[in-house]
Amino acid sequence: MSAEAETAGKGGAQAAGDGPATALSYEQARDQLTEVVRRLEGGGLTLEQSLDLWERGERLAAICEQWLEGARARLAAAMAARTPESADRDAPF
Repeated sequence: MSAEAETAGKGGAQAAGDGPATALSYEQARDQLTEVVRRLEGGGLTLEQSLDLWERGERLAAICEQWLEGARARLAAAMAARTPESADRDAPF
């Protein structure tokens, strides 16, 4: 397992920035991805700038997906750990 995947499995993700690797929360990655999309949609960038932003957006999207996969796994584990009695009583549907 890669260090990035291992970090994501623990609920974190590596930054998509050009500087030293730092952990980004889901919200930070999502907000940065939103800004990347806004800049790309705004136009006026050189081809190289657009490609750099696109690549950054792909990395940020991957970080968001890692967080979401981790959240799904945590929810599945919590649901599996429930006893049959509490599962019937607390069923959302």
